[in-house]
Amino acid sequence: MDIKAFIFDMDGLLFDSERIVQRSWEIAGDELGIPHMWDVIYHTLGMNRAGRNEYFRKYIREDFPFEEFGKLTRDNFWKIVDKEGLPLKKGAKELLAYGKSQGYKMAVATSSSREYAMGNLIRAGIDSYFDSVVCGDMVKKAKPDPEIYIYTMKKMGVEPKDCYVVEDSTFGLQAAESAGAVVICKRDDRFGYDQSGADYYIDRLAEIEDICLGK
Repeated sequence: MDIKAFIFDMDGLLFDSERIVQRSWEIAGDELGIPHMWDVIYHTLGMNRAGRNEYFRKYIREDFPFEEFGKLTRDNFWKIVDKEGLPLKKGAKELLAYGKSQGYKMAVATSSSREYAMGNLIRAGIDSYFDSVVCGDMVKKAKPDPEIYIYTMKKMGVEPKDCYVVEDSTFGLQAAESAGAVVICKRDDRFGYDQSGADYYIDRLAEIEDICLGK
């Protein structure tokens, strides 16, 4: 292997954000009279907005109020973040600094919207580490379809076999594997993910440096 690039998922991988999203969904659902939205997130992690909306329409109700729910979740998410902050995962900044110092190309490929993703990356002061940021509203098909990873690798000018993808969710891992990349899975047992099929497994982001060094 001649690894030239890293592609990172964002939510839950670089940022400890999924719990805040979960809380914002529950608050929005309560305000709209739709109970148990806290639990729905387990079925939609890794999907883009179109995928989530289709899930809501099919499994919650046909007339699901997408626009209202989206606005309420965004408002509540940022209220929580403004009050409590949006923490980076431990070791994330050090890993990005290592990747930059070693000359790896680096990108984010997230199912989230570009406005949300760039806001988080800039706020955390890590946007400058990335050569490319590809978001869910920039592609047609959501994870587990491999489109977002195929598109990101083409944009970076690297072959799948020369690229590490770092993921944690079921849909993200399936997308990365289908794209032909070398897949590193960050173990996470909080959301009942199926994390099978990866090439490497880590418990801490710091372990990726050892993978790069062949340890």
